[in-house]
Amino acid sequence: MSSPSMTVPNSGPRGAQPAGAVYRPSFGRRVSAWIADRFAMIVAILVLLYLFTPVAYTFVFSFNNYHKSNITWNPEGSPTLKHWKNPCGAPGVCDALVTSLQVGFIATVAATVLGTLLAFALVRYRFPGRGAGNVLVFVPMATPEIVLGASLLTIFVQGFVRVGLRLGFWTIVIAHIMFCLSFVVVTVKARLLSLDPRLEEAASDLYAGPGSTFWKVTFPLVLPGIVGAALLAFSLSFDDFIITNFVSGNVTTFPKFVYVSYLRGIPAQANVIGFSLFLFAVTLVVLGQVIGSARKPK
Repeated sequence: MSSPSMTVPNSGPRGAQPAGAVYRPSFGRRVSAWIADRFAMIVAILVLLYLFTPVAYTFVFSFNNYHKSNITWNPEGSPTLKHWKNPCGAPGVCDALVTSLQVGFIATVAATVLGTLLAFALVRYRFPGRGAGNVLVFVPMATPEIVLGASLLTIFVQGFVRVGLRLGFWTIVIAHIMFCLSFVVVTVKARLLSLDPRLEEAASDLYAGPGSTFWKVTFPLVLPGIVGAALLAFSLSFDDFIITNFVSGNVTTFPKFVYVSYLRGIPAQANVIGFSLFLFAVTLVVLGQVIGSARKPK
């Protein structure tokens, strides 16, 4: 960045600054230089403001003393803490939350276990169809959710209904495992491909067997990727509406509850729950960063 003033020597030609004169950049030049030096920071702040504006809306309207609709702010009696004191005050909101948590937990565990095993198979072993498997694992990720939901609905109604599987809780779980599986495989694969193979070779040179090498070397190194994949799978499962709406039948998840409620105004209790989940997610991220920083060698 240019200094605000500088001494300009006398260059001699007519119209030049006299000897010893102090050059001062114009206001426009100073502003341009200031913005150029801080351009990345300014863009980052603007992006963060853009991302967190809906979160701020959710937080503010959790204190709204609404009557029939929570779409507009009611100045009478607002802000209020009654929704935070009783987050289950809206009929059905906590039942929908519990359903989403149950589905997310089961789908996350199943998708993480199966996806991790599939990622190891695709990275560490050679077998017929391995190349096709690497391509097909991206299909659920690339397929539009509305197409995926309609396809799963057809499969469940035309096929599984004959064996007694009705649309409801377990069809949601099956659908969520299917689309979360791809994200787990891709995440764990990326972690496996980044590992230094010399670490496992060193363990073998020190007479560690395959089992000891896996549990004492490979698994601890892959674990951050597995945890990240599990968190991603849970967030995708908990947040999903389109596919869930196709295969849920009469079962209501939290996103489905919010969608059905928005026409008459999302209840403030849903804002309380949504913002609480946001704080929980942020806490997990911060803890992960702190633990990761503490484990790095100084």
